[in-house]
Amino acid sequence: MDAVDALACAALLAVMVVSVPANALVLACFACSPEIRRQAPALFTLSLALCDLLLSVSSVPLTLAVLIAGRRAPDATGTATGGGGCRALGALETLLSGGAMLSTAALSVDRWLAVVVSPLRYRSRMRRRHAAAALACAWAHAACFSAAAACRSWVGYHRLYASCTLREEDEEDDEETTATGTVRPARAHFAAFTVTFHALTFALSLAVLCVTYRGVLRVARVHCRRIDVITMQTLVLLVDIHPSVRQRCLEEQRRRRQRATRKISTFIGTFVLCFAPYVITRILELWPAVHISQQWGVLCKCLTYSKAACDPFIYSLLRHQYRKTCSDIVNRILKRTSMNSSEWQRTNGPSTVLQAIDSDRAGKERAP
Repeated sequence: MDAVDALACAALLAVMVVSVPANALVLACFACSPEIRRQAPALFTLSLALCDLLLSVSSVPLTLAVLIAGRRAPDATGTATGGGGCRALGALETLLSGGAMLSTAALSVDRWLAVVVSPLRYRSRMRRRHAAAALACAWAHAACFSAAAACRSWVGYHRLYASCTLREEDEEDDEETTATGTVRPARAHFAAFTVTFHALTFALSLAVLCVTYRGVLRVARVHCRRIDVITMQTLVLLVDIHPSVRQRCLEEQRRRRQRATRKISTFIGTFVLCFAPYVITRILELWPAVHISQQWGVLCKCLTYSKAACDPFIYSLLRHQYRKTCSDIVNRILKRTSMNSSEWQRTNGPSTVLQAIDSDRAGKERAP
């Protein structure tokens, strides 16, 4: 194992450690909080968390096992995922990656409707059934590509990415195709499918993100500008206000303007950083004359997996409502644990010397 593969193994392990509990916590918040379940955008967050969680427990461990085994095919690593199992994982990976991209785009459209289109009538117009219908269309869109790839046997183990994903059925004929300079019909069909899939998932989602968040950012800046005008007029009227207080007010307005820009840059930036290298590599891979190293392919795949570890914090867990729900869940668990321990102590007596001393002291204090 070279240094790049060792780095990729460490990154995949970190993704699993962060992504699985974080996305599970998002699902727990959705299940435990009626207030979150009543909101229509929570369905988009739920869909994204499901995609990330399933990717983290299916494709990421397989890629990690293949890298540890020296890039051997899954049927030779003892993971029992070769052949039909690897094809099933490849179809699942295609479905989940498309669903994650489209769920991210749906979240941006929801924010655009809430901030730009109808901010005053958003709650009355955007219902859970509308969100469910949009998610059904997104999942049907991703399922069509996944089913088509599975029917044409365009999923399986891809050595370049050390994972079960989209691949051409007959990769061993690449050298013959390169030498003759002709493109086989099967290769042309696979190339058309690959370009169409990434155009209607990655490119479409990126275009939706850019258009919707551009409108959201414009509205946010307009609101901050209006607040600045009102604040300045108030500060002019309050001539006796201390200069330090005035300076703090102006700094707070500047922070509000920068906060909106940072959030939108994070939404779009993480999407591009995690998915763009992999998509561009998949497109360049279609040309036989282009040589792509296996180290670069694995690093691109690790970047796509890292999106599963970023999404829970970007879209859910850092929000006040989810933080409050998480604290309530932790308090319930701790309270239940403390109640169980006190009940066990009353039934079976003290479990430690300190508890025995405390119980004796309490008994002496209660005695007359």
